[in-house]
Amino acid sequence: MSRFSNLEFRGDAEEQSAAAPLVKDEVYYQQEAQTAYETGDFEQGLRSYAKVLEYNAQNTGAWAGQVKMLIELGEFHEARLWADKALEQFPHDPELLASKAVALARLGDLDNALAFSDAAVEERGDTPYVWLARGDVLLAAKQKQAVPCIEQALVRACTWFVHWLASRIYYTYGKFSLALKMAQQGVALDAGRSVLWAQFGRCQAALGLASVAANSFQQALQLDPRCREAAVASAKLSRAGPVRRLLRWCHGVFRR
Repeated sequence: MSRFSNLEFRGDAEEQSAAAPLVKDEVYYQQEAQTAYETGDFEQGLRSYAKVLEYNAQNTGAWAGQVKMLIELGEFHEARLWADKALEQFPHDPELLASKAVALARLGDLDNALAFSDAAVEERGDTPYVWLARGDVLLAAKQKQAVPCIEQALVRACTWFVHWLASRIYYTYGKFSLALKMAQQGVALDAGRSVLWAQFGRCQAALGLASVAANSFQQALQLDPRCREAAVASAKLSRAGPVRRLLRWCHGVFRR
């Protein structure tokens, strides 16, 4: 079943616990969605942003948040559809324009992606995400201005979160050295984030630094044993170990 069909409003508010009353309102779910985003739980982020919109359908941040979560989940067609649905109501919102640009770029529609990215900037979109998205689009288009755009995002918010997002973007386009640099700088800003260590490890593994990658994944799992990205990557790295040893052995045999 399409995720897109599951994002329609249901209108049912969460019941509060009589024993420990907790107000689950727009603010609650907005915070829950941001936490899910920051811990790499994009499925939960998608659900939480949907709950925000049940309480306030005018919350453009939640609309954009859902598009971002769908992009992170690799659901680019649905991200584009959800962006279109949101832009029908908020045609000038910079982050919606920017997130649609990313969805289009990931789908290979570069001309329209560049047009939407331009529109996001023209709408005085000066948030870190608008500039990250522009870098994303320019990387897809193989344009040299991509790196300065991502640097502009860091100028606006030099936080671990922006470094993490920048690293993920570079990784997506195979720019592993730049991805590693962003992840390393993010760890320097906040070494207590498991998703940063997991991303650091992914970059190290992509560059062939298997032993240090394993250490990074271990650090991520020590910080958060539920860090799925670290667990999956660590298992993949372990499975690859014997294969690499076999290949080295075969290479040595043939050289003899």
